[in-house]
Amino acid sequence: MASLVSATSASQVVTETITLDLWPGGAPEQAGFVPEAEQETIKDDGLKRLSHVSRPTMTVYKSSQANGTAILICPGGGYQGLAIEHEGTQVAEYLNSLGVTGIVLKYRVPRRDPEKPHEAPLADAIQALKLIQTQAVELDIKPGRVGMLGFSAGGNLCVMTALHAPPALCPNFIIPIYPAYLTQPNNNFALRPEIKVTKTAPPACLIHADDDRITAAASALLYLEYKKQGIPSELHIYSKGGHGFGMKPNGLPVNQWQVRVADWLGANGWLAP
Repeated sequence: MASLVSATSASQVVTETITLDLWPGGAPEQAGFVPEAEQETIKDDGLKRLSHVSRPTMTVYKSSQANGTAILICPGGGYQGLAIEHEGTQVAEYLNSLGVTGIVLKYRVPRRDPEKPHEAPLADAIQALKLIQTQAVELDIKPGRVGMLGFSAGGNLCVMTALHAPPALCPNFIIPIYPAYLTQPNNNFALRPEIKVTKTAPPACLIHADDDRITAAASALLYLEYKKQGIPSELHIYSKGGHGFGMKPNGLPVNQWQVRVADWLGANGWLAP
């Protein structure tokens, strides 16, 4: 079921938002799974987080200056919850200022399978990309201009989708920001077995902070795998920023990551009308 509401941003370029259920008949779950009521919390940092998501949705932020490019935004939260504002809705509003349609993915959390924490979210991401394709005309989205951007666990979800989605549903580019769960548990200098870059992987722009508790080596290693395959990519590692900065202002150069992403999008033609 879709809902349509008015929306306003500081840049005055969001015209409306549309929320779509990813699985109108109910998301596929393991036998015996009992969902809990979705919860919204605001912690001491003043940031909103969602937990116990069992009804995944995508919310489309349409820009009044839409250029045909869309980006599916995956908030982080360790596959346990979703940092839905500073890694979600605020990102969509910024993308709208570039003429990009931002689509916030509310994927299933917490983890259904501790051994495969990305499994249910990956199914949700692929389903969202399928819906974007089928709704492209209505949403003013052009084929070949649908990317993904994600933070932490959401960055992992971007990478997993790019490497494991069916070819017809693979995003056209990805922007993993401080991606998690890419390196092996006991070796920060080796990628996990499921992170295998092939020549069919889409272009990537990687953002990380060197002092992140989730090693920046993950982004560097992924960049090197891209280089080995000759796939266009870009890497920015800032000296300071820690983990989870998202759209939070902290007075550091890392706050300019949005500008670097915009530059990359423009250089590759995804901001052109």
